[in-house]
Amino acid sequence: MKIKLNNLILLLLLAYSCEDQNIRYDDIRDSVKAYQVELVNNNVTGSNTVRLYHNNKIQFTNIVNSNKKEDKNINSESIFPIWSMSKPITIVAMMILFERGKYNLEDNVSDYIPVFADLKCKSNNEIIRCKKDLKIIHLLTHTSGFRYYDKGIGNISYADTSYSTLEDWIDALVKNQHVEFEPGTNYQYGISQAILGHLIEVLSGNTFFGFLYDNIFEPLEMYDTKFYLTENERLNFQPLFLKKWDGAKLFSSDNDELKYNENSRMYFGGEGLVSTMNNYSNFCEMLVNNGVFKGKRIISPKSIQMMTNPYTKQRIEYGFYSGFDYGFSYFNLQNPILDGTGSTKGIYGWSGYHNTHFWIDPQKKLYCIFMSRTTPYSSDIQRSLRASIYSKMN
Repeated sequence: MKIKLNNLILLLLLAYSCEDQNIRYDDIRDSVKAYQVELVNNNVTGSNTVRLYHNNKIQFTNIVNSNKKEDKNINSESIFPIWSMSKPITIVAMMILFERGKYNLEDNVSDYIPVFADLKCKSNNEIIRCKKDLKIIHLLTHTSGFRYYDKGIGNISYADTSYSTLEDWIDALVKNQHVEFEPGTNYQYGISQAILGHLIEVLSGNTFFGFLYDNIFEPLEMYDTKFYLTENERLNFQPLFLKKWDGAKLFSSDNDELKYNENSRMYFGGEGLVSTMNNYSNFCEMLVNNGVFKGKRIISPKSIQMMTNPYTKQRIEYGFYSGFDYGFSYFNLQNPILDGTGSTKGIYGWSGYHNTHFWIDPQKKLYCIFMSRTTPYSSDIQRSLRASIYSKMN
C-alpha cells in the first residue's frame, strides 16, 4: 500500500510539473512579447522577433511587426546582417580545425601567415617592431592588439571595396597598421576574427566560406547563412531602423556598410555573415546539444568548453554588464548577482552591431535568439530580455 501511495504521489507531482510548465511558457511568451512591443512603441527597434528553445524543442517564436510603411514585416524568410554574431561561427570553425590537429593554440600566426613576423605595436608613444610574437590564442581571445578602425587600412567597409582576397587585405593591414600593445598583454575588441578567416583558409586549403559551408552550414542546414546576397535575397533583407543624432528616425536600405556582393571573396569572419532566425537556431541547437545536430557531431563537448570558458576577466566597457567574463569571442556569465537578471551562471553567447542577440544556457538546456535591425547598438535589449524570461522561469 505504501509503495502504491508513493507511486501515486509521484504521478501527481509529475502531472503538476507538466501543467505548471505549460502555464510558464505561456507566461514567458506574454512577458517577452510585451517587451518586444515596448521596443517598437518606444522607437528602439522596428520589427523584431524572439525565439526560445527549452526542453528539447522550440517553445515559441514571437514576431512583432512595426507596420510602418518603410519597414518590412518579419517572416521565416527574413534575412538579417548578424555582424559580430559571425564571430561564434568562426570560432567553431577554428575548433573543428583544432580537433583535426591543424594547429596548437600557442603557435605563432607567422608560421602560417608570414607577414605577421613583421608586426608593429605601440610602446611608450613609439611604434616599434613587436617583441612578442602574435599567437593564435591571441586572435581567439581578442588579445592580439588589433582594434576596429574608423578609416583607412583596417576599416572593414574600406577593405570590402578595395581588396579582392583576405590575403591581400591582411598584407596591407600588417604593413600599414600597428597593434595597440604587445600581443597577449591586454584585451582589445577588434578585427581578430576577420584575420582568423584567412588563417582558416591557410589551415584548410579551402576558401573561408567554402570551409564554413562544408563543415558547419551544410550539416546544420544553414543554407541562407553566407557572406553575400543574391538579387532575390535582397528582397528579404531587413531594412535598418536608423536613428540619427538630430532625432530623425528612418528605415534605410542604403546603410549596409558591408556590400554583400555576390562575387566578392572578402569573407569577414568577425562581422560579415547574414542569416535567418531558422538558420541561427540550428547553430544554437547544436551548441545546446553539446556539438550535435540531428545526430551529426560538429564539434566535441570539450571544444565547446574550451571556447566558452572564461579567459579574460570582466570588460564591461565593451557592451556587457558586470558579472561577465570572456572566452573565445563568447561572453560567459560568472557572477549572476552582479548581473541582476536571474540568469543562470555559465550562460554564454554574443551579440551583433545591428542588435541581433543570442545566449546559450547549458544548465537549463536553453537558448534564446533576438533578431531585429536597428542602431545604435544596445546591450540592454539582451539584458532586459533575459530578465523577462528568467523572472518567469525561476
